[in-house]
Amino acid sequence: MQTLQGWTALVTGASSGIGEACALSLSQAGARLVLAGRRGERLEALASKLQTPCHTLVLDVRSRRDVEASLASLPSDFAAVDVLVNNAGVGLGLEPAHEASVDDWETMIDTNCKGLVYVTRALLPGMVKRNRGHVVNLGSVAATYPYPGGNVYGATKAFVHQFTENLKADLAGTRVRVTDIQPGMVETEFSLVRFKGDAQRAHKVYEGMEALSPADIADIVQWCVTRPAHVNINVVEVMPADQGFGPFNIKRR
Repeated sequence: MQTLQGWTALVTGASSGIGEACALSLSQAGARLVLAGRRGERLEALASKLQTPCHTLVLDVRSRRDVEASLASLPSDFAAVDVLVNNAGVGLGLEPAHEASVDDWETMIDTNCKGLVYVTRALLPGMVKRNRGHVVNLGSVAATYPYPGGNVYGATKAFVHQFTENLKADLAGTRVRVTDIQPGMVETEFSLVRFKGDAQRAHKVYEGMEALSPADIADIVQWCVTRPAHVNINVVEVMPADQGFGPFNIKRR
């Protein structure tokens, strides 16, 4: 088991849900934290709970210019990022492809794919130069298992998976590790955002079943990054016990 004492971790989408839980968990394990997200007041509230030094960074990962400038100018105590948790992501809508909003599609692509790539590319050279680090990408079971209305969201998570696998190919022989965490249903603000603030509809997604919690995913992230330095956990697929695999979607005529 590796210790995180003296390590610096950067978590995107840290203002709520899985990102917030990861920040708390990594801080408890001894890491300094860079908390990145769009909601500054939430980041500050989270920072006040942490047991280790932290730096808050109001950042929209969709802006390449802002990502590059912000990460290039991190304070010296936080500049050498050892663990990157690419958690920022979004799902929007459940309409079939021929009715879906192209604006929603673009937002998912810009956040889940391009934003993840921007942050990774900005921090990866430093990890390679220091020959230590870990990139943890938050994917989804939607990368593998399609469902009606999951069209572009699932495609973005398939991108995350393939990008992670290709990073591993490029980084073989270094001590920079890469992991794709693929959760199933996790009860966060995800569905509230997907349904654009419709709390009743979002609540029904988790009604009558026990979903995973953000802390469950944070525990897995911490486990992955604390394995011995020669061990790389490539992919972790995790679902709640109440979730399984559905039958093929067949339309009868």
